[in-house]
Amino acid sequence: MTDAAIAYELAQVNIARLKGPLDSRELKDFVDGLDPVNADAESADGFVWRLKSEGGDATDIAVFDDPWLIVNLSVWRDTGALTAFMYRGRHREMLARRRDWFERVEEAMVTLWWVPAGHRPTVTEAEARLLHLRANGPTPYAFTLRMPFPPGGAEPAPGDVPEGLGCSA
Repeated sequence: MTDAAIAYELAQVNIARLKGPLDSRELKDFVDGLDPVNADAESADGFVWRLKSEGGDATDIAVFDDPWLIVNLSVWRDTGALTAFMYRGRHREMLARRRDWFERVEEAMVTLWWVPAGHRPTVTEAEARLLHLRANGPTPYAFTLRMPFPPGGAEPAPGDVPEGLGCSA
């Protein structure tokens, strides 16, 4: 089967470094907004799936072995569906306040990639894609909304992803 015959969906990962513990007063508005924003995402046109723990969100799922990082990993129909959700409603309001809750970092914390329809990416896969973006900039393997690539994906060249963080797409 050719790439053109395979249906693809858009995976996205967004990680953030917390300014304090999730149960702190400083992060109360963020934590209080999680359930409503997650519900908005799940009912959004083009939403496919999101990573969540038994608690219903992903705040207790480890990423890069750093307890101060939280992860948002989801799958969408396409970049248009993701963008429409990101910049509307409660999510837009929370996005406007991100500096209240998260540290400013210089390295890339968000990346996108195409997955075969039905594939649900893992945190390890998301870490590998993000590391690839940091090392190589946007490519078909890992890209950004500002520099998207068409569906079809790509595998990284040898050495593009640190050993031990390969993925199975």
